[in-house]
Amino acid sequence: MHFSDRNNLTKHIMINSILELDITKKEKIDKLLEYDTDMYTRLGTDSLKKEIEETKKESKRVYKAIKTLDENIGNELLRGL
Repeated sequence: MHFSDRNNLTKHIMINSILELDITKKEKIDKLLEYDTDMYTRLGTDSLKKEIEETKKESKRVYKAIKTLDENIGNELLRGL
């Protein structure tokens, strides 16, 4: 398995782990948004274009996960991409 594939699998597991937590929908959305924020705060002026694009793709996955919890919030976030 290539590093990129493992990294994507880890990100997928992260989102699914949050969705499976025994907490309220609001708390799940908050945790997903924290994860999203954390990804963006790790980017810097020296980040490669590929890293920025991967973060945007992962952010889209996060917003789609949020949409499964609250369609209105998810749609608003996806519209903002």
